[in-house]
Amino acid sequence: WSRVVSEAEKIVGYPTSFMSLRCLLSDELSNIAMQVRKLVGTKHPLLDTARGFVYDSRNNLQMRGLVILLISKAAGPSTTELSFQHDMVSGIYSSQRSLAEITELIHTAFLVHRGIVNIGELKSCDGPLKDMQFGNKMAVLSGDFLLANACTSLAQLQNTKVVELISSAIGDLVQGIYYENSKLSEENCLTDDIGILRWKEQVFLSHSALLAKSCQAAMELAKHSAEIQDMAFQYGKHMSMSHKLHSDLQPFVKESSSDAMAFSLNSAPAILHQEFLGREAWLKQIREPCAPRDNCALLTSRCACVFQQLQEAIKAGKGVTSAIDLCRCHGNRALAALERFPPSEARDALANIVYAMSRFP
Repeated sequence: WSRVVSEAEKIVGYPTSFMSLRCLLSDELSNIAMQVRKLVGTKHPLLDTARGFVYDSRNNLQMRGLVILLISKAAGPSTTELSFQHDMVSGIYSSQRSLAEITELIHTAFLVHRGIVNIGELKSCDGPLKDMQFGNKMAVLSGDFLLANACTSLAQLQNTKVVELISSAIGDLVQGIYYENSKLSEENCLTDDIGILRWKEQVFLSHSALLAKSCQAAMELAKHSAEIQDMAFQYGKHMSMSHKLHSDLQPFVKESSSDAMAFSLNSAPAILHQEFLGREAWLKQIREPCAPRDNCALLTSRCACVFQQLQEAIKAGKGVTSAIDLCRCHGNRALAALERFPPSEARDALANIVYAMSRFP
């Protein structure tokens, strides 16, 4: 994955990490960074998010901006609009580079907002209460600041359709995260029978909509046809769906996975396992290991033996192989969308990103 990203960054002209660094070097963000340092010594999640601005071990923080730059270069200039080609650098318009940065700012703003912790669930080892409350205030204010900057830059593009697309993507993100948060307290109680179709709908809102609509917006900025815009949307949608499935699968396919709790019961393999097994059999499988009073009490207590046995049960069933097949299916649909773009290094890099997410041990 690292090699694929490194090669792709060379194609678009500069490392996409420059986006984060330029943002971090601004006076406003420097001030926020100084404030965040006060959280050192606590377990507030905003600290991990801040570290991710500079270094992200999973190499996916800047993925959205990189994909937008690559698909912009792969599409090239529109044959109907040649008057502003002088504005291109490395085959990408400056407005498209701005859009890539706007998309990263929006994504980062929502990452920061996700770092708000529930004060009522804190333990003494998490840190002093006043520090955790301060961390929450910083998460709200700095996330809002990033989002406001993104919206200001979006307006400066002076393209009504692009503003509509990105605004609707922000709405999708809010809706998806609202759904996740509303289910957070009961996520591990499995009070709802969540099927894979519903899972796809929610993942599109919270993970895929922003990239898909940003890819479409990049084509609109270059005045490409509705067909090319749709192909860019399809690539962004299916590539990010494949990325989410790949992420969900890691606890089940890693050869040296020792953490039995490193998976969500609402991840794709678990949901597919439940569909194959049947709702009643799935609930029985949850209740059996430690015989608690009710399955909600069991799962919220995060009993290690239960998660270990559930993980092994999901591995032994059809959920993992079905999730792998689904990951490859979305990857193939992303590759099919690329066929409408002319052969180029950028198109090959976009295909390599898909291939990197479709390989499993």
